[in-house]
Amino acid sequence: MITYRIAHLLAMHHAAPYRIYAVTFTNKAAREMRSRIEQLVGQDLASSLWVGTFHATCARLLRRYHELVGLRRDFVIYDDADQRTLMKRVITDLDIDDKRFPAKLLLSILHDHKQLGTPIDELPADNIVNQTLREACLQYQRKLITANAVDFDDLILHVMRIAEDASSPAGMELQRRFEHILVDEFQDVNQAQYRLVRALATNYRSICVVGDDDQSIYRWRGADVRIIRGFKHDFPNTRVVKLEQNYRSTANIVRGALAVIQPSSEREPKDLFTANADGTPIDIVFAQNERDEASYVSRSITEAIATGLSPQQIAIFYRVHAQSRVLEEALRNANIPYQIIGGIRFFDRKEIKDLLAYLRVLSNPDSDVDLLRIINTPPRHIGPATVDLLFDHATTAGHSAYDVITKHMFNVRMKPAQRKRVVAFASMMEELRKKAAELPPRALAEHTISVIGYEDSLLSDDTPESEARIQNLRELLGSISDYEKECVTAEREPSLAGYLESVSLESGVDNMKDVDRVSMMTVHAAKGLEFHTVFVTGFEEGLFPFRSSNDEIDVEEERRLAYVAFTRARTELTILHTGTRTLFGSPRYNSPSEFLCDLPASLTNHETTFGHTNMQHGHARTKPQYETRRPGERYVELDEPYS
Repeated sequence: MITYRIAHLLAMHHAAPYRIYAVTFTNKAAREMRSRIEQLVGQDLASSLWVGTFHATCARLLRRYHELVGLRRDFVIYDDADQRTLMKRVITDLDIDDKRFPAKLLLSILHDHKQLGTPIDELPADNIVNQTLREACLQYQRKLITANAVDFDDLILHVMRIAEDASSPAGMELQRRFEHILVDEFQDVNQAQYRLVRALATNYRSICVVGDDDQSIYRWRGADVRIIRGFKHDFPNTRVVKLEQNYRSTANIVRGALAVIQPSSEREPKDLFTANADGTPIDIVFAQNERDEASYVSRSITEAIATGLSPQQIAIFYRVHAQSRVLEEALRNANIPYQIIGGIRFFDRKEIKDLLAYLRVLSNPDSDVDLLRIINTPPRHIGPATVDLLFDHATTAGHSAYDVITKHMFNVRMKPAQRKRVVAFASMMEELRKKAAELPPRALAEHTISVIGYEDSLLSDDTPESEARIQNLRELLGSISDYEKECVTAEREPSLAGYLESVSLESGVDNMKDVDRVSMMTVHAAKGLEFHTVFVTGFEEGLFPFRSSNDEIDVEEERRLAYVAFTRARTELTILHTGTRTLFGSPRYNSPSEFLCDLPASLTNHETTFGHTNMQHGHARTKPQYETRRPGERYVELDEPYS
């Protein structure tokens, strides 16, 4: 819908393409959007559009207004690991008890406030705990600015604050910059993202959002379903167009998904339908335990592949990553090729992060987090005590660590041997920085690998793991080459900073390989994807819907999550649950998910897998029965005797 609206604005309203701002949530979706627009209006017009993710477009805007937030234009973007490293340094500097206030907790609190758009200096400080939280968060932000860096939340937060300030020249400019605002997957926006697009739409009030409140499943990362439901309050002249036809799934799957989502109490009423054939029933499979569940899945996939179905058209979903281990084992034993989506990204592997850290220091030497990573990688006998001396001096003197090793070493007290090693490292980095001004990104990366001796260090290990790491480094060089080719196609100059930004903004789904493998992922990671055959595992009370350790549960969002899981399947949908499951190191006895009771019997086919018998209360557990319930009632398993 958004692509056709943009084409209509360009063709019928003669809108200037550079005044159209269209955003979505993943690079994959943004690339698909741009590709479709190019097919409709041509590459020349499409190239001037502002089309991308929230983070990518905000990074582009922030490089124009960087001075307003105390950054240089070549700022870097810290990923989750970088943020933890920086917060751990803050904990050390402030002498905070890291057991009471671990970095993960502090970052989570800060993350929540940033997604709401709350200024950090407005964090409460009414007791010692809140005072500690506030000071740690403020120090973290100061260190980010000193490092000429931002985290992902800051990309949006900085631009949001600039855009909301109508009294400043930059704010007025941003509010008048875009005549038309378009947002895809609007149900996934958080408060800061919404405040940003609302500010950008202040002047012209031309805003189009596409979303489905039934698919709002990211509350844990700040998405607020109330935003899409309350959109008409901020824009009272809104015209609502309901797109209720499903073109993807069979009628049975569509009816099943609708049956699960309809009991939601506050959803926007929609009557989902499809013109597709009924298709096969939804399979409901009871397995004795997680190994039998995995065995059933692998056996079914083997049979499907034998009939000619490509592994690429098959997906296995689970509610939490911990479920994947047993499933992986079963696939490996059956020689079924698979890939895990949302696991360790290519760019998160140690050797890749090491080389990228070198390149980021060459681009932005103020990044202490990156310098900390590379100063003794590969090993050059610069130990933790030396590193602490350097970074403590940097903190006290108000310098970056790079400035200390290149300009202020005479002020640091250390042994001659320590000083010699640090000076040698600093000299090497200064020479590499000179090369960075001369060489294109790929050539610079190759030169850096050679100069730092990284590949030689791996070769000396002479292990299969080191050989794999060398191959990964070469794959990274290929990634840089691809970036350079994209720049040539787009008629822009490739740069080291540009490549590093593109890497920082990649996500797990963006790196999903187009290969002939079965895909394994959490349901959250599956959003936006589709497959011929889908297996939804672990459909049990306490797991799906998920109940956290503090016993909190949001059944409404879990119901939406089930709806998303079902509607990823085009033709075949299998839902599995077990009688017992060992998860997080503890065995548990399970009842089927209450959502199974919402599925009409006419849409489903129930069967039992055979496996090792599990005992509960002295009886062998057999296939449970399901009872259709009225909306609002909880599932109760029938008193079928276990025999």
